[in-house]
Amino acid sequence: MESICHIATPLGDFRALYSAEGLAGLDFPGQAHPAPPDLSAPSTTQLARWQQLTKQALLALSNGKAPENLPPLDLSWGTEFQQAVWRQLLAIPLGSTRTYGELAEALGKPGGSRAVGAACGANPIPVIIPCHRVLAAHGKLGGFSGGRQWKLRLLQLEGVLLA
Repeated sequence: MESICHIATPLGDFRALYSAEGLAGLDFPGQAHPAPPDLSAPSTTQLARWQQLTKQALLALSNGKAPENLPPLDLSWGTEFQQAVWRQLLAIPLGSTRTYGELAEALGKPGGSRAVGAACGANPIPVIIPCHRVLAAHGKLGGFSGGRQWKLRLLQLEGVLLA
């Protein structure tokens, strides 16, 4: 059984889902996605520590700063390709962007921008795994699982100016 916690931030109350491996899901305020099946619960001590790390990361990001530490991330319910994309997203620095095509190239999948986009859309931990930093070709905003307004807001917090 997994553990679900609500985390208050200046951006609203996020819903965090934890497994025995770490943070397994994060929902934007007002959104709630179903939990992946068969996640084992963390210990009470782990949960308290991970919830604190998640809150600190969300507070830093809501102030346009890079988090100092992240909780362990449980990406186990994604496919191997999705997990590779999510790891690439974590490498994009705060205030920087990449295109879906650039990520596909970095993963050795030229022409795989749609597959990268689908993996970004399946990102279980948005904001912390910064899929909002990925743009469509020519720097266009593109889609976002939390909605285009969230993507724009998060990019603005990071100082990204879009043409």
